[in-house]
Amino acid sequence: MDAHLQTFIQQLLNGVVWGSIYALIALGYTMVYGILRLINFAHGDVYMFGAFMGYYAARLFHVDQRPGVMGTILVFACSMAAAGLLGFLIERGAYRELRKGSRTVAYMIIGTAIFAAFNGAALHLAGGAAVLFGAAGFVAGGIGGVFLERNKRHAPSTSRLTALITAIGVSLLMENGGLLVFGADPKFFPQILPSRELNLGGIMVNSSLLIVLGVALFLMFALRFLVMHTRAGKAMRAVSFNRDAASLMGIPTDHIISLTFVGGSMLAAAAGILVGLANPKIDPLMGIMPGLKAFVAAVLGGIGNIPGAVLGGLIMGISETLVVAYVSSTYRDAIAFALLILILLVRPAGLLGTHVAEKV
Repeated sequence: MDAHLQTFIQQLLNGVVWGSIYALIALGYTMVYGILRLINFAHGDVYMFGAFMGYYAARLFHVDQRPGVMGTILVFACSMAAAGLLGFLIERGAYRELRKGSRTVAYMIIGTAIFAAFNGAALHLAGGAAVLFGAAGFVAGGIGGVFLERNKRHAPSTSRLTALITAIGVSLLMENGGLLVFGADPKFFPQILPSRELNLGGIMVNSSLLIVLGVALFLMFALRFLVMHTRAGKAMRAVSFNRDAASLMGIPTDHIISLTFVGGSMLAAAAGILVGLANPKIDPLMGIMPGLKAFVAAVLGGIGNIPGAVLGGLIMGISETLVVAYVSSTYRDAIAFALLILILLVRPAGLLGTHVAEKV
């Protein structure tokens, strides 16, 4: 095989692997948007949380010392369960209160996030001072929220904007909380599966890349089956189509929305572990750039469209890898936003998205 063709196929495979990881994260964005028309900017940090839960689960059950399939399944199960619980708490503690018209919890989160951000900028603070700063933000935000709740004439109804700001607040809170809990120093994800180099027709491939790709594809098909062939999936599609009508038909919309957050968070956690297998370095801020790229991938494919999120993730991963291989690694992050601008100029609704007229 020609050396140039061999290099191209190798880079293409790497791009598909990274694209499948972006697709898993993008599915969480598109599922939540399809149900609530909300961009959950904390989703990238759930991906970070999942990676750390996998790291600690591997150490707790000594999978790092005895790599194997059963230990890996246990690590995935623990990480995805913890991230699913986190997604449920985020939806239940912040977004559901906003849907009911209450902003008290939202202001608490925003206030805590602001104080946590100040603390993150001053890492020399002792742990007690960090907790004190967070508590002060929580109280200050709560007082502000209660005041605005009782004086609604000073707080006009801007539910979508409030939800968006709350999502950013949750993201900041998780990032700086991660710095406090997990530490600022990066950690190295343990090798929970034995890996070796495989020769596939003259192309050398690490077995861990094939495992990452296989697991990602399995989770995507599992989600597709859940959405298209189960009662919960049909209920999710009904709520996405018309939440009020679904509620009148007896569908518990709050439960379905929580299920959507749980499912998206579990996929993000799986992506965090897969990244740990492919690139072992993890840190509390690792979710910022992949989260943005996954959001771009969801928009590229048509946000709210599940196949579109997968397509956007693959395009993102392949483009990024080929740019690094044939142009320069300097443009690795820029290509995502260049693609976003290009696609939106041609198809504002995304590649597989459809334009939906809004009533005014």
